[in-house]
Amino acid sequence: MIELIKLREHSEMAEQAAEWFHRKWGVPLEAYRDSIEVCLRGEEAVPQWYLAMDADVIAGGLGVIENDFHDRKDLSPNVCAVYVEEEYRCQGIAGKLLQYVCDDMQEKGIPTLYLVTDHTSFYERYGWEFLCMVQGDGEPDMTRMYVHRQ
Repeated sequence: MIELIKLREHSEMAEQAAEWFHRKWGVPLEAYRDSIEVCLRGEEAVPQWYLAMDADVIAGGLGVIENDFHDRKDLSPNVCAVYVEEEYRCQGIAGKLLQYVCDDMQEKGIPTLYLVTDHTSFYERYGWEFLCMVQGDGEPDMTRMYVHRQ
């Protein structure tokens, strides 16, 4: 049974979550620690971090940050670091996480979220719409930007 959690309500998971996201994406561990620390303080709506838990195992996760390393700073906030462990894929976990984050951010007064991805059909299944191409920081090719409006 997969349980979706808001990291801000589970501070005991902070270090495990930071290490997990770091292993999946290669972004420096300290960047995740810093972002999660801000999330845990609860002073701002962004950043936020979410996990899909199978008992004490992280099955998947994602975050919400101001900008996911692209040139369109006006398209904010961004869902980032969406990942589901291979053995948990094709079970609807990513879709549930995406809906969970959209609902939570709506409750925080943020009805529109953006997401940068190379995937071309995955996010459409969950109500996301292609918006435009953006330039990733230090990337030679343009990347797809999606939007989700509640």
